[in-house]
Amino acid sequence: MHQILLLCGGGGSEHDISLTSADFLKQELDKIPGVSVTQVILQKDRWELMDGTPCFLNGSRQLVAGDRDIAAIDYAVPCIHGYPGETGDIQSYFEMIGLPYMGSPSEGSKLCFNKVSTKLWLSSLEIPNTPFVFLSENTQAAQAQAFQAMRKWGSVFVKAASQGSSVGCYQVTDLGKLSETISKAFEYSQHVLVEKAEKPRELEVAVYEYKGQLIATRPGEILTDSSTFYTFEEKYSASSHATTATEAANLTQQQLDQIMTYAIKAFTHLKLKDLSRIDFFLTEDGQILLNEINTFPGMTPISMFPKMLANHGENMRDYLKDRIETALKIAL
Repeated sequence: MHQILLLCGGGGSEHDISLTSADFLKQELDKIPGVSVTQVILQKDRWELMDGTPCFLNGSRQLVAGDRDIAAIDYAVPCIHGYPGETGDIQSYFEMIGLPYMGSPSEGSKLCFNKVSTKLWLSSLEIPNTPFVFLSENTQAAQAQAFQAMRKWGSVFVKAASQGSSVGCYQVTDLGKLSETISKAFEYSQHVLVEKAEKPRELEVAVYEYKGQLIATRPGEILTDSSTFYTFEEKYSASSHATTATEAANLTQQQLDQIMTYAIKAFTHLKLKDLSRIDFFLTEDGQILLNEINTFPGMTPISMFPKMLANHGENMRDYLKDRIETALKIAL
């Protein structure tokens, strides 16, 4: 029996969403013969078993609770949105102790979680992305840059550089509110982006490895009923008015080819692994802009990654089974 560690939580702004995603993955992992799953919640200051018992993973890959050995772990699934999962921190520890895990390596995770480093890499790879100003500190000179950009662009998004799920992300249409919004974003991150606000279609592509192939699905689409952007609440609230289409309609073959080419190129050159959700804008004038890369996308009942994977013809149980078999070089 192969022992799987399913980590969730993280103690950050996306803690509860991570728990919901982990519940879905636990259901699918439990369907795989030959594996035993232990779920652990990461709180801000401790690790816990599902019954609240404190535990930890030692350097010998042994999960320990008190003086009791729970399991010798063979493979980990860090289902953590935001810190310390998508930031690369937990991956660094797994790499130090030689534990195979699902998801991107520490370096790729760290690059993609920081919106500044992501955009610098995308620009170097000649993958179009939204025009932006980078603020490394909240000073009068930095804010002057932001004011200049907003006067040029008319409307902007102010984004904490190192947050996910639209946390610390604000749309600003009133120049008089720009300064206070920048200060608010700096509460979430040491660095802030001020991006040109587009009025785009929001398209998402699942990019994942399966049976020796790297797959990019046809793009899905986020459809909102207002002029506001896709907020944290719209993504996860039961009362959300946003809807999703598993396949975006009315895209030309040229647009489809370009989106999938950019998605594969980003996944490959930023050295990602196993899975990602890569988000694009299609602007009113037909530009395709890569907006964001999620190295461990949401797995809730309304999340796009599992929907697009299923639409491509795979199911989550078989996908997880393939990832475990590939990492451990076994057949389940």
